[in-house]
Amino acid sequence: MLLPANQLGNQKFDHVIVGGGTAGLTLAARLTEDPSVRVLVLEAGQANIDDPELLRPAIYGSHFANPVHAWPHKTVGQKGLNGREAPWPRGKGLGGSSAINFMCYTKPPARDVDDFERLGNPGWNWTKLQPYFERVEGFVEPTDEYRARTGVQPEHWNIGRHGPLMVSYPKTLADGELLIQQSFLNCGLPRSPKPLDGDPRGITFLPNTYDPRTHKRSYSTTAFYLPNRHRPNLRVVVGARANRVLTERGPDGQWVAAGVEFTDEASGSVFAVNAKREVILCAGALQSPQILELSGFGRPDILAKIGVPLKEELPGVGENVQEHMYVGVSWELKDDAPFDTLDLLRDPAVAAQHLELHARGEGLHTTGIVGFAWAAPADVAGPSALASIKAQMQAAVDAVDAKAHPALKTQIALALARLETSPGCEYISVPGFLGGPNPPVPGKRYATICVALNHCISRGAIHCASADPLQPPAMDAGYYEQDVDLAVHVEAVKFARRVAATAPMRDMLQLEHSPGADVQTDEQLRDWIKSAVCSTWHTAGSCSMLPKEMHGVVAPDLKVYGTGNLRVVDLSVVPLHFASHPMSVVYAIAEKAADLIKDSAA
Repeated sequence: MLLPANQLGNQKFDHVIVGGGTAGLTLAARLTEDPSVRVLVLEAGQANIDDPELLRPAIYGSHFANPVHAWPHKTVGQKGLNGREAPWPRGKGLGGSSAINFMCYTKPPARDVDDFERLGNPGWNWTKLQPYFERVEGFVEPTDEYRARTGVQPEHWNIGRHGPLMVSYPKTLADGELLIQQSFLNCGLPRSPKPLDGDPRGITFLPNTYDPRTHKRSYSTTAFYLPNRHRPNLRVVVGARANRVLTERGPDGQWVAAGVEFTDEASGSVFAVNAKREVILCAGALQSPQILELSGFGRPDILAKIGVPLKEELPGVGENVQEHMYVGVSWELKDDAPFDTLDLLRDPAVAAQHLELHARGEGLHTTGIVGFAWAAPADVAGPSALASIKAQMQAAVDAVDAKAHPALKTQIALALARLETSPGCEYISVPGFLGGPNPPVPGKRYATICVALNHCISRGAIHCASADPLQPPAMDAGYYEQDVDLAVHVEAVKFARRVAATAPMRDMLQLEHSPGADVQTDEQLRDWIKSAVCSTWHTAGSCSMLPKEMHGVVAPDLKVYGTGNLRVVDLSVVPLHFASHPMSVVYAIAEKAADLIKDSAA
């Protein structure tokens, strides 16, 4: 139930969850399955329930500039991007980023998840996490026609069929998508045998968080909040921005999270709410470290700079930040190409027609981003380029100062071991223009292959720049801090061009629009990538789950070191990034956290 902040009064809660996004709503729903457990969720955005702009597919990125739907975060100027700032919007409101993402449902390679355990986290491996994925998933089988056209065989996948999150293939698939996938096959990539079961390497069509009954988005609000909002033990306050966790010393010397101080957007008043059992941060990788620092947990020099008294020295807070990134390579289509693309929606009259079609379960809003290819660097780089990449990564391992970050050497060594087999290079087929810096031409249709880099060894940092909780932290992505990341990205783009030059995809293309024919040499590609690269908004690692001596912030039970009842449950805890869009992993982390919390209370 939604509740105004000024009506909290003296209500008592067992758990206070900061953040009503992907993880927060999942966790709240699972904890309140026990009617004796009272949970409060504090969400800084608004509810945005039944907002058609969130529910309608195929309007990708349109939310990012809307202050109702997204936080307008951005990085500091990036040295690796010639000083350019990068937009880092995140979902604002119930559902968090699951309300505004591109709806792609992917899952990581098993070995990438197993690396969590290799970094000192017993029980955090693919086998143990798999049941938590399945608990979320409500997969709907594709039609026989869809299977025949695409070759997908989900009957062989371990994917949940009975969870609350609707996962399905959008109704409409253009013939052009099939031609692009065939060209990937013709360039030597195999079909992925189990793309949602730990082995995504290869080409495949993947589902979306798409409700096939309504042709609308399924996300944490529709899956976990709306079905449970009438529970008397669940309360949600929106417009409630957390300032800090209120702590006191426990008898064992550890810090006890006693509650949360927050600012009510509607009145500007500051409130405090108490937690009898636990406080759980689900504010995301950009804001969970900010809240920890404002609460006195972090690096002494950072806290001294902003005038916050140090409570627990945790040098890993805000460090080890890792990100995915992409560039869009776009081609203008021939007039007879079999592709109704999203470019058509730039015409207001056509856009209005497709709104009417969507109401009947037809048109472009029943399409999605479903075409994927996943490749290891060894699949896309030639022998000499691969040898150079390996040498650069080994040099990066050798150059790490263990005193600066004691986990980094091990992390890069694991990344080096992934080069041959783990699909850190991702290719996403987008039915329309998505690239730069050349703008689309009105009236033209485009096909884009987004070339994403998912196994970067560069590291960034997120730290408070002010003690004012309403001011965003300074966010440094560290893009291309390690030159080897750029070297891999160049080889990945060259492979995308090779695919486009291969039949049958080449037969529907008029010309390469971006980067264009003038960009040919490796040096020119490097310059273009720096000018055009964009985040995929998958930031991880800022509150890493690692041993404390390796600058960990949370232990395997997700409790913040030095505390007895303060946990972090979001993407920030991932210690080493994986080759997948992170939504599925965030849901699984929240499901596992619910069990950890229930077990600790038993």
